Amino acid sequence: MSDNVTNWTELREFSAVDLEQSFVVGWEAEGESLLIDLDLFLLPEHAFYEEPRPAEGACFRQAVIEFGYCTKVTGPGDDSSNELAEAISSLQPGRISGLRRSGDGYYEIFGEFGTVGINAERPLLRLIGRLA
Repeated sequence: MSDNVTNWTELREFSAVDLEQSFVVGWEAEGESLLIDLDLFLLPEHAFYEEPRPAEGACFRQAVIEFGYCTKVTGPGDDSSNELAEAISSLQPGRISGLRRSGDGYYEIFGEFGTVGINAERPLLRLIGRLA
């Protein structure tokens, strides 16, 4: 791992969200992209933040982290598959503990699902809609 490590809190894509309060719902491969489906925790300063209803306690939105041009994914018990869909087939959902970038093009997301290494372009965070 490179000495040039950047925590997710320093990446502009994740401003005004809290990944450590967010949850990975699923992992998908779409062409050369890795898609991580999330229940994303929005902070009050986020442009799409809405005051939560009394039963909700926090503002969550469905979202996707897209890693474009993903060349490799390694996960817990990695079998070194070259196929993206095969590499993510055993990844589980779970709460996120963190995400970091090491140098150019290498990311690690970690949490209840273990540590997943991703070689890809810079991530794109897309909100999908309001959680039910």
